[in-house]
This record gives sequence, structure tokens and C-alpha cells, in this order.
Amino acid sequence: MNSPPEPVLVGRFGRERSTSHPVLADPVLARILNRRTHRRFRPESVDPALLDALLDVTFSASSKSDYQQGSVIVVEDVLIRKALADLVPAMPWIGTSPAFLVFCADAARLEAICGLRGYPLPNQDLEAFFNASVDAALVMQTFNLAAEQVGLGCCPISVLRNHLAAVTRILGLPKGVVPVAGLCLGYPADQGHISQRLPPSLTRHRDRYQPPDFSALAAYDQERARRSPTPKEKQRAPEVFGYSEFYGWSEDKARHAHAREGSDFRKLVREHGFSLD
Repeated sequence: MNSPPEPVLVGRFGRERSTSHPVLADPVLARILNRRTHRRFRPESVDPALLDALLDVTFSASSKSDYQQGSVIVVEDVLIRKALADLVPAMPWIGTSPAFLVFCADAARLEAICGLRGYPLPNQDLEAFFNASVDAALVMQTFNLAAEQVGLGCCPISVLRNHLAAVTRILGLPKGVVPVAGLCLGYPADQGHISQRLPPSLTRHRDRYQPPDFSALAAYDQERARRSPTPKEKQRAPEVFGYSEFYGWSEDKARHAHAREGSDFRKLVREHGFSLD
């Protein structure tokens, strides 16, 4: 088996990963390695039968204790779709992609099943929220990979969580069902680009967790900035942080995290039925 082209691995992890194992030449693994987010789509629709088939694959995902607490809403109604898109005008692809799905953490279904069997148990504590959220994330990632395998492109939309009350109302979500992320879907209009990931020295451990060695971070910042430089006018919150002469990934993510986006999420989740105790 031949190795995949070197630029694919370098594209994903930078020069630190310039050689690869032959197994990465497998077409499925190579596609995953080469995956990318898409925000521009061709106008053709996604066949509903194909979408159903992909969802069959999707719900084959692993699940905590076989509880199966992931749910998906395929948004077809034009007015519902517009209402969701209007929440995030900076992301017009929410309204323009050929298909849009919302993946939900669904603790309500298991709670209802417990009641049906005569063993009532509120499924609302922190573990319940965590279990259902992980199930939903596994379901969504399985859908991503399945869709990309047949030539579709995806763009997860986590910002829906910042509008939990509005999304709950628009989609009629009962207490105990929380949107984890939306997902734009369609046939890509361009190749997109590979988002470089952190070098393995920062993400992989042996036997025990090791304190991060940030010696590779500067090179990572430089490489990402070389590929996709951030214009000065796109630097995040200059009124708070000022302008940086060099604006790399770590500067952008530190600013992003410092802003505490979604800081009221815990309050909103509690109002939606989870005690989080």
C-alpha cells in the first residue's frame, strides 16, 4: 500500500508530520485526513432519500450505555429555517445551504422511557446533560464523515447554543432537549481549505498527562498565519485588546475564550429543564 501524498499530512499538521504510515493511503482514512469545512455550496438540493440513508449510518454511532440520547431535526420549513438564520446574520450560509440539520442532546426521551416502564427517574442532572451531549456530538461527527464520504460538504454551527431560548422556541424543543449544534449541508462550491491542527506534541500523551510543551506553538502560529493571514481589520475585539503586529491562532483563540462567549449557557440550560446538580 502506498503512502498518501506528503502534502496532505503536512497540510493537516505542518512540517512536524512530514512522513506517514502506509495505512493512511486507505481511501476512507485519507478522506478523513483531508476533510474540511465548507460554507459555500452549489445550488442543487440534497436528495431526501440520500439524507435518510446518511442518517441510518449516523445513528449507528457509539452511545453511552446504549442510552441513545442523540436526536436530529431536519429543518425543511422555509419560515423555520429563516428564523434560525436571522439569529446569526454574520453566517448567511445557515439560510442558504441546500439543507440544514440541528443535532440535539435528548435526555427527555430516556426520562420518558423510564416513566413508561414504571421506573420514573428525572434525567436532568449534570451526568445526564453530559451523557446526552456526548451522544449528540458522536452522532453529528458520524454524520459529517458519512456525508463527506459521498461528496457532500458540512459546516457545523455551534453558535446556535448562544441563542438557546430562541432556538428552543423556534424548534419547539421540550425541556430536556438542548441543541448541540446546527449543520449546513450541500455539495461544495469550491475545494475549501484544510484547517491546520495543533502539532502532535501538544495533543498526544503517553501513560500520563504531560504539561504542555509550548515550544512548538510559535511555529504553528507562524505557519497558520502564512497560509491564511488575518487582516488587521479582522483582529478580534481591538477595542479591548488593541491590534497585534503579529496575529496568530493562539492570539485569536485566547481573545475568543477571554470574551466568555455563551457565559449564560448554564443559566439557560437550567431554565430548560436540567438541574445540572
